[in-house]
Amino acid sequence: MSLLCADTPDLPAQLQAGGVHLLWHPALSLASQHEVLQLLDDCISGRVRLDALCVEGALLRGPRGSGRFHMFAGSSQPMIDWVRQLSAVARYVVAVGSCAAWGGISATGANTTEACGLQYEDDVKGGLLGASFRAAGGLEVINVAGCPTHPGWVIDTLMLLAANALGANDLDALGRPLFYADQLVHHACTRNEYYEYKASAAQPSDLGCLMENLGCKGTQANADCNVRLWNGEGSCLRGGYACINCTAPGFQNPGHAFQSTPKLAGIPIGLPSDMPKAWFVALASLSKSATPRRVKINAHSDHVVVAPVPRSKKAR
Repeated sequence: MSLLCADTPDLPAQLQAGGVHLLWHPALSLASQHEVLQLLDDCISGRVRLDALCVEGALLRGPRGSGRFHMFAGSSQPMIDWVRQLSAVARYVVAVGSCAAWGGISATGANTTEACGLQYEDDVKGGLLGASFRAAGGLEVINVAGCPTHPGWVIDTLMLLAANALGANDLDALGRPLFYADQLVHHACTRNEYYEYKASAAQPSDLGCLMENLGCKGTQANADCNVRLWNGEGSCLRGGYACINCTAPGFQNPGHAFQSTPKLAGIPIGLPSDMPKAWFVALASLSKSATPRRVKINAHSDHVVVAPVPRSKKAR
């Protein structure tokens, strides 16, 4: 559903123009049961070249490692068996979304389905394919993580692979493409002025920064959500929701309510990933003491109450 929101009037044409030929997708292809099974057999046998195997959703290994909680429709084999066989012949293997990457929401709690990611189980390497897995092209699983993942991340990844322009140096330590993972969700957030002055929201409808009280992890989350907007104009933060760091393993089990910020001695435990704790505490104190009245008032409102005052160019 996320992919169908790609910023294009013709998704198949865009993929084709980028050198991507879609062999099959359960929601986008017309092939029926027997045709799909024949196609998969042809890929496994080498009669059809499989450049990129894209897997959506967690891999369900239960019960007791049999995989029978998720049988591939029309076949007598569990999905995990098909994925293992196809991964063995694919030039690249791509995990689409955080469930396929780390297990995600599907692996939360007791995880009775034994859900895992393709090459990770939360932040531990292994998953379905094992820590040592390498696709035929030499890369580990490419984790296009997100819950949901951005359509642009998926399309750009496929086009880079088609152009042979995505290598090991283009992935971060968790296998996420750097073109979106080398930024923080915090970048280009419309609430950054409030963040800089530590003018924090007290309730979800407030305009202020959501980090101090309402659980926002935008200063720790690797993604370009506020630069590469969703549907051309949106992001979680622009919609009034705190970032929950959904591109990272373990986001589904934060150990606290998503809308709350755990603190120690009044200081948020989850501090910005690019700043030492002592610096943050010192700068926060200075920022709060210098917060303009306009920012203080607007931070606790659901709309701009006090607008910036225009200044004459001649003012000094």
